[in-house]
Amino acid sequence: MADRYFENNMPDYTPEKSTATTTLKHEDEELVEEEDLLFKLLSMPDPTLSERFKRAALDLKETIMIETWGETRQRVKDFTLYSGTLGTAFFLFRAFQITSSKNDLTLCLEIVKACDPVSLRTGGVTFICGRAGVCALGAVAAKYAGNKQLLDHYLLQFKKITLPRDVPNELLYGRAGYLWACLFLNRHIGDGTISPSHTGAVVNDIIQSGRTMGQKSSCPLMYEWYGEKYWGAAHGLAGIMHVLMHMPLKPDQLQDVKRTLKYLIENRFPSGNYAASEDDRRRDTLVHWCHGAPGIALTFVKAAEVFEDKQFLEAAADAAEVVWNRGLLKRVGLCHGISGNAYVFLSLYRLTGNIEFLYRAKAFASFLLERGQRLICQGLMHGGDNPYSLFEGIGGMAYLFLDMTEPTDSRFPAYEL
Repeated sequence: MADRYFENNMPDYTPEKSTATTTLKHEDEELVEEEDLLFKLLSMPDPTLSERFKRAALDLKETIMIETWGETRQRVKDFTLYSGTLGTAFFLFRAFQITSSKNDLTLCLEIVKACDPVSLRTGGVTFICGRAGVCALGAVAAKYAGNKQLLDHYLLQFKKITLPRDVPNELLYGRAGYLWACLFLNRHIGDGTISPSHTGAVVNDIIQSGRTMGQKSSCPLMYEWYGEKYWGAAHGLAGIMHVLMHMPLKPDQLQDVKRTLKYLIENRFPSGNYAASEDDRRRDTLVHWCHGAPGIALTFVKAAEVFEDKQFLEAAADAAEVVWNRGLLKRVGLCHGISGNAYVFLSLYRLTGNIEFLYRAKAFASFLLERGQRLICQGLMHGGDNPYSLFEGIGGMAYLFLDMTEPTDSRFPAYEL
């Protein structure tokens, strides 16, 4: 399994002494020097390190813009937020939120405009991989730009999206991903932008589908995607439950969600990690947002807020321990890389205020800041099949660096609200 991740030699948080004085003994002097540089980053005062992250993010922004927008002569092939050009627009929207740069917002809207006709032809109903993401981001960006005509245009286009009967329920391609787009619109434009009656009908469909399949298992709600009963954030239970917990649920629905999440806890690996799917419960290997402890931990943080149940907070903390020990993946991105895994610690820090979780987020982000691009160039870290994209490539790393400048406002992109 160690071929999936780098050994975590970073010192754990010790409030009584500076990490700058902590060194590890290795026969390899070059490795010692690298670790000393990393420890120096971790011992920097918060404002100094925050400025380093911000500067790195903005430098990467220029590279990402050239590679995903300028080099393509503004022609869009893959429009999606996951691996395509819309991910760049979403990153620019986050940059606008951090820096208040109107130029970032203008560029965001230009990219959305180019994605619009492509998404209309290609389809898809979700925020991350479908037309719903184009219309929702377009409407929200137009609102912040003060362009009511454009806002109304994208809202109208969003409301024309229909869910096919055979649409799955998961986050990337299904009903949960469509609901997340509705939540995004309501959060930024105003409650009721997408009516509760409309979203409620989608919630009922998700619950009923889950109950039907749950009758064949010991879990109250269960879902399939391409024949697999996934547990994780991207295609499975964690992602669907995460979205449902943001919705107004009936008492029996809320209980089914709670019991489903407790089913995951009861059936986790002894290590604290989680199987990728119901039928893959012997393989304790994946520590990704998409499959395994990281995405499920984010869902448990939300559950701890919703249910005020310590078991969910404890399970999230246990999962975070797995991420700390096995989450320095040899990949850079959000979906299955170090960038995404760092959000486990940020999410727990926001909920608990425990500085140890913030330290661990800084450690993962500093590892990327100090070594990420060099390891990619050396072929020791996978830069992603789409190397500048939000979910697979350095777009996600840049997004994390932006969020590290304001940790209390950080959110895993297109997952946490």
